This record gives sequence, structure tokens and C-alpha cells, in this order.
Amino acid sequence: MNVLKQLYEEAKNIKEKDPACRSIIEVVLLYPGFHALVLHRIAHFLYRCQLFFLARLISQLARFLTGIEIHPGAKIGRKLFIDHGMGIVIGETATVGDNCTIYHNVTLGGTGKDKNKRHPDLGNNVIVGCGAKVLRTYQNRR
Repeated sequence: MNVLKQLYEEAKNIKEKDPACRSIIEVVLLYPGFHALVLHRIAHFLYRCQLFFLARLISQLARFLTGIEIHPGAKIGRKLFIDHGMGIVIGETATVGDNCTIYHNVTLGGTGKDKNKRHPDLGNNVIVGCGAKVLRTYQNRR
């Protein structure tokens, strides 16, 4: 899918889901959830190209600017709506499906120091309420 078309789809989705939003240009200029998503798409591309330092640099810049921390390794589906996103943390091996909504102060995290899959997955059409801590527990496999 064309990158600009995908970004337009993301902005349009936010406008449709947020009753306080008046226009797509408002989303593009003023919504930190949209900004975090755009910067994550760039960081994730760099991460897949094994440019890990640059990917993390962009994700930390996004965190500083928006208060939303998405690890560049996280897989984010289409049409994610981050509403009032301050304090959101999405871990490296987390997967977020299509058409999800995540509210402020949500953690998609893990426990333990496993190097493999250690963060949770969200399916399609999932809403995660404010303050939720969704953790994938560490299983000691021997």
C-alpha cells in the first residue's frame, strides 16, 4: 500500500473514532497518537533493516515528543487509534492487530528476561481501557 495512502487511512480512522475531532488536518497536526504512529512506522522500517540504533533513536524522539513509547520492533496493524496516549508503552515483541484502540497509561509489557517472545499480542478490533497493564508472563522452559 502506498505510504501516503496508508497515513491518510490512519488519520481518517482517528477522525471517525474521535467525536472531538473536526478534520483530518487537525489529526495530522495536533494528535500525538498519530505522530507516534508515523514515527513508529519509520522506526520499524529501520529496525527491519537492522539499523537498530537509528530505529531506537527515532522511537526515543517519539517518546520525548508524545509521551508514547512504542519499541521499533513492535508490530502494529492498520488503523490503530491511540486516544489520550500519554504513558502508553508497547514492548519489542508485542503485536497489535488491525482496528484497535488504546487509551492512555496502557502497558503492553512482559516479565522476565526471555530473548524470544515476551510481550502480549492483541487481536483485531480490540479496545484496551485506560490504565490497563497487559503482561505476558515469563515461562521458565527447561
